Amino acid sequence: MPSLIRALSRRDAILILIGALSTHFFTTVAPLTSHSVVEAAGFHQVKNEPAANDNPVQFSELLVPILPESTGESEGQGTIPQDTDLSKLPLLPETTIVEHVPGWTLFRDIYMANGTLLILTSSPSSLPETRYMTSTGLPAYNTPESKAQREPTPWDMDTISPEEALRRWGIHPSTRRVWSVEGNTLLFNDPPQFLDHYYHFCAELLFGAWSFWTGAVYPEPPPPIHRSIFPHSSNEGWRDKHGFNGYFLRAAFPSLTVEVDIDWNDRVVATSGDIDRAWHFPYLLLTDRSAAFRGQLCGAQNQRTASESVDFLISQSKLDKNGSWWRSVRNAVWRFAGVTADDEGSSFGKALDDGPLAPTPPDFEATGKILITYISRQSSRRHLIPEDHDLLVESLESLVQRKNAEITSGEKEWKLDVVKAEEMTIDEQIQLAARTTILLGVHGNGLSHLIMMPHTNVSAVIEMLYPEGFAHDYQWTTSALGMKYFGVWNDTYFTEENTPIVRYPEGFQGTRIPVYGPNVASIIEKRVAGEL
Repeated sequence: MPSLIRALSRRDAILILIGALSTHFFTTVAPLTSHSVVEAAGFHQVKNEPAANDNPVQFSELLVPILPESTGESEGQGTIPQDTDLSKLPLLPETTIVEHVPGWTLFRDIYMANGTLLILTSSPSSLPETRYMTSTGLPAYNTPESKAQREPTPWDMDTISPEEALRRWGIHPSTRRVWSVEGNTLLFNDPPQFLDHYYHFCAELLFGAWSFWTGAVYPEPPPPIHRSIFPHSSNEGWRDKHGFNGYFLRAAFPSLTVEVDIDWNDRVVATSGDIDRAWHFPYLLLTDRSAAFRGQLCGAQNQRTASESVDFLISQSKLDKNGSWWRSVRNAVWRFAGVTADDEGSSFGKALDDGPLAPTPPDFEATGKILITYISRQSSRRHLIPEDHDLLVESLESLVQRKNAEITSGEKEWKLDVVKAEEMTIDEQIQLAARTTILLGVHGNGLSHLIMMPHTNVSAVIEMLYPEGFAHDYQWTTSALGMKYFGVWNDTYFTEENTPIVRYPEGFQGTRIPVYGPNVASIIEKRVAGEL
């Protein structure tokens, strides 16, 4: 292979130096927040043919530092970069990792060719381990064979040096074979296995993505999101059978463009021919479920991929522990569903006035009533013993009747709604969640509506489980939003402070789940009174 280090004409050297210094200047005046272990400061090199009759300049004279050397001090917060016109830059920008935790990595200036994500860097040793950023995207099963198959290879992600980038994609900006995919991108590297489910898609994947998107640039407001890419999913693969995923995504991000496997394959094919080409993503969040499970929080503690993002960012004071960072998304879905400030019991007006971008977001929101919403699963495969269901409803009705009889001036009215989600429209379900103070139900998808609840000072989620059974799904998400969680085993209960080990005993998915109604009513009464 011919040497990359060749002489340049003095004229070309001056032009390239001016361009590089311009890049350096604009990078300095518009910095981005960056994670300490991955700031890739380095020297870019370029080759060119000397022009006839010009005095040659040696390549080594053109080593131009694009980023200042780190001083060890925290760099100032900055704004999100604007779209890059690579034809105006003499050098391709190196990749910067703005923030990273297992399963969640926010890149500035990352490239893709032939299906491989390429990190352009002259300092590859500064990068996180690849297995904590990505995987092969294959379906996940809890077997040694499946875990091995999901370990990433250089086909999934690799590094590329500035010299190799020049060799592959061209030297001169006007003929460089790299095309920018303008705007900000979410790349969900998950299999459809965990996409076509309301909880996993909305209350885990989007929940985690928005937390990282918001916290990574704190204290700046989150930038707009222009597209989401599902490289392993078809058009149907990321949609759930009840329609919540599509509804939620369009309501929260109405201008978002969605690309799926065939679209991603178009990009792969376009960069896999005889001519070397690449795509450039100016700003991209890569999420990967398998990579998150390699982290300590998700893999060893709670099996919730979003926890790697949320819990880390809370620990760094980049997200608040009361979930106000989520309210802008929730409010957008509320508005789409027709929730208004005039709705009975709604906190919509106050939530909009004191949103996540307020200087000091409120810890709690106000509602007009104490609304207990019991999502009944008696027509589904996993439900309560019929007699226990009847006693539960009787106990709740008795509680509400008694509390309303005891109301004094200034106290809120109590109300109970016993609903079957399958008999309601999506709009109706969101409207109900927006008024709910206490959400109650057997372990199941209906409890995912907790992400749509207002956060009052007594908000709580009560999950009824088969005795000795437990999963972190709704407990972790409730706690991440700063609300109180109660897990009920018949006539006993536990909270987020003393959760049991994860277990799925025989009967967990069955139709004979026991619950003692007066126990649940007592939990609710004490919670609203401030005793729990």
